[in-house]
Amino acid sequence: MSVCTDRTDSTNNTYSIDSSTVCAIIPSYNHSAKLAPITAALLAKKIAVIIVDDASTAEHSTVLAEISDGDDNIHLINHQVNQGKGGAVITGLMAAKRLGFSHALQVDADGQHDLNDIDALLALSAKYPLALISGKPVYDDSIPKGRLWGRSITHFWVHIETLSLQVKDTMCGFRVYPLATSCQLINQVSLGKRMDFDIEIMVRLFWRNVDIKFIATKVDYPEDGQSHFRALHDNVLISWLHTRLVIGMLMRFPYLVMSRFVKSKAKSKEKAKTGKSQPDKTIKQGATHDDN
Repeated sequence: MSVCTDRTDSTNNTYSIDSSTVCAIIPSYNHSAKLAPITAALLAKKIAVIIVDDASTAEHSTVLAEISDGDDNIHLINHQVNQGKGGAVITGLMAAKRLGFSHALQVDADGQHDLNDIDALLALSAKYPLALISGKPVYDDSIPKGRLWGRSITHFWVHIETLSLQVKDTMCGFRVYPLATSCQLINQVSLGKRMDFDIEIMVRLFWRNVDIKFIATKVDYPEDGQSHFRALHDNVLISWLHTRLVIGMLMRFPYLVMSRFVKSKAKSKEKAKTGKSQPDKTIKQGATHDDN
């Protein structure tokens, strides 16, 4: 399956998107009610789908099997033991790499994400194929206030861990991964496998000089939605993650400062020459001081 679509950005530059190199990954644990329309929307865009059933109950697993039955563009992977959202995404990313895809679009199974923004995510990924592209949530009044405060606290710590304001949101599960650098990281570092995964992989990819870009996207918390976020357990898990990442930042402090200085200097020179900011190529992607 190979469908190429032209997208045009605000500067009228055209970028070719080859859907044969992009797949979608949907981690699912007892989320089956909205998977059929989500999968149909992805297939309508000629995007192959990898569903990772994270040891759902028989009722939900049966629905997932029915959705994938007979369609070669839907790959269903079953976990026998629940591994958490992060564990399911890791399984999907590694499977996507083995299947020969270059990029993977992560979509949650609960219907929170605005699938109308898929084209914008893929267009930005086509323009910056080495970057991690992520949604930056725009919420309405449906978001629980506790979740909103929790996200604000995480953003504060991420700014410290990256020594940067560039990473605007690490908790949105609507993103496009460049598989080469993402799977390399997964093979080299033991990442969190539950609600800490989305945060950790983005911070660690940033440490490896993978560019991160965002688009605003509407995120809903539907009244009939089912969340697997466990307030006490997952907040403790995320707090421990930030402790480890701050320690990691301190170990990398000279490298991170040098990296920012080199990038800033290169961009300033380029801007002086051309009058516009250009991507810096001085620091190689995947390079890192260490990965403890």
